[in-house]
Amino acid sequence: MEEIIIETQYGKVRGADLGPVLVWKGLPYARPPIGTLRFRPPQPPEPWSGVRDATIAGPIAPQPPFLVANGSLEVEMPEPQNEDCLYLNIWAPRPDARKRPVMVWLHGGAFINGSGSQSDYDGASFAEQGDLILVTLNYRLGVLGFLYLEELLGEASDSSGNYGLLDQIAALRWIRENIAAFGGDPANITLFGESAGAISIALLLAMPAARGLFQRAILESGPVGSVQEKKSATDRSEQFLETLGLETHELAKLQALPWKEVLAAQSQWLRRNRLDGAQPVLDGKNLPETPLQAISRGTAQEVAILIGTNRDEVRLFTDTITGEKGEASLAVTAISTELRKNVLKILRVYSKSKLFFWRTLVRSTLKIPDKGLHALQLEVITDYAARIPSIRLAEQQVRQGGQVWMYRFDWPSPRLQFGACHGLELPFVWNKLASASLGPLLGENPPSNLARQMHASWIAFARTGNPNISDLPSWPAYDLEQRATMIFHNTCQVVDDPQAAERQIWDGLI
Repeated sequence: MEEIIIETQYGKVRGADLGPVLVWKGLPYARPPIGTLRFRPPQPPEPWSGVRDATIAGPIAPQPPFLVANGSLEVEMPEPQNEDCLYLNIWAPRPDARKRPVMVWLHGGAFINGSGSQSDYDGASFAEQGDLILVTLNYRLGVLGFLYLEELLGEASDSSGNYGLLDQIAALRWIRENIAAFGGDPANITLFGESAGAISIALLLAMPAARGLFQRAILESGPVGSVQEKKSATDRSEQFLETLGLETHELAKLQALPWKEVLAAQSQWLRRNRLDGAQPVLDGKNLPETPLQAISRGTAQEVAILIGTNRDEVRLFTDTITGEKGEASLAVTAISTELRKNVLKILRVYSKSKLFFWRTLVRSTLKIPDKGLHALQLEVITDYAARIPSIRLAEQQVRQGGQVWMYRFDWPSPRLQFGACHGLELPFVWNKLASASLGPLLGENPPSNLARQMHASWIAFARTGNPNISDLPSWPAYDLEQRATMIFHNTCQVVDDPQAAERQIWDGLI
């Protein structure tokens, strides 16, 4: 491989020639967030002299093993891990006089897991097939990325706890300042992400510091309303400090602890808080309002949005939601607590049949396992957590005159209990059906044509702001009357207002 040297604002970097594309890995976009910079906003990287090697990805954020589906699926995490993790990777065609579109990927993982250097996120195909620049990055995760300390430390804290989001903004600023040297157009940036990455994008749309840093956004399967209030975030931070045996004012001791001790304490803490432990915080400063509040004021009107969810999102987390024995009664409890008097009306609409509704309701009351009720509840939770919040975001953007395209991914895993579950669209979007982490869910012959179509559609959106391609049916922009939605399956089709009755039952509730 021939070495390729590019000069950034901080120094020269040596990448690698992969033949069709060039790649630079492990580029620092901020100083290592260690020592007194732990639990602080990211700072610009230190300049260097000479040529920095950029052929190996940097360390990833400290994180526990990522197990889902009752431990039957472990998502591959590259090594090594280190608190010094704020690095990005760039894939690019051979440079010429043109400025190319830029796509920036934000990984998912519940703000606890993931990295930009997972093998599933190799950007070579995007760079080659799309003739564009593809960037992936790491950001701080878990308590190191989202521990909210402001209420506990007062003036001693100069940050809100949204360190991971501030990392993403720092990376976007680095990209704006440096991407032209790699052949990219800093005025044509598409931010795309899945799960926590999509939540991040929604939150960035509401953060004043992120405005103008990207022009298009693709949000895949994001519970886009997921954000903590200050009170709950402070309570959880106090619990975490108790786990470490620290007082609330002992920031210096907290900053001095080895990161492995912090990670071990995080594991204990998360067992108490489950998936609610590490989340961004509505801090009133860096994140002053929710995405829906911000978008309803037109703050993201100029950002074109492609947004969607998978047909069976929560089936990947069945045991997380319903308990170790897979009992559906826990799901009913969660829905009833959240929605109180409306739960029966919701379940009646989803059941499609009065007889089925009453039979399953009786079995649930008597705590008799029922596969039909279990499947029904998972469908409700998918809509409550992902599909309806995504629709609400799209509706607000449309009302402000912004352009939106809506999709739903319906291709089911051959392992039928998973269906079109959370994350299953990723190998298709990236056109990498030999997926290291999701391969067991894809089976022996996943539809390669669907992968080519989704990959090309995402590229088209990044290049033009419109996801239409000749290989797909005509895909109108989303509006509040037709509600055109592309259904990605073996045969793709546009459906107006899919699951309309189920969507309408949430009016006034979410």
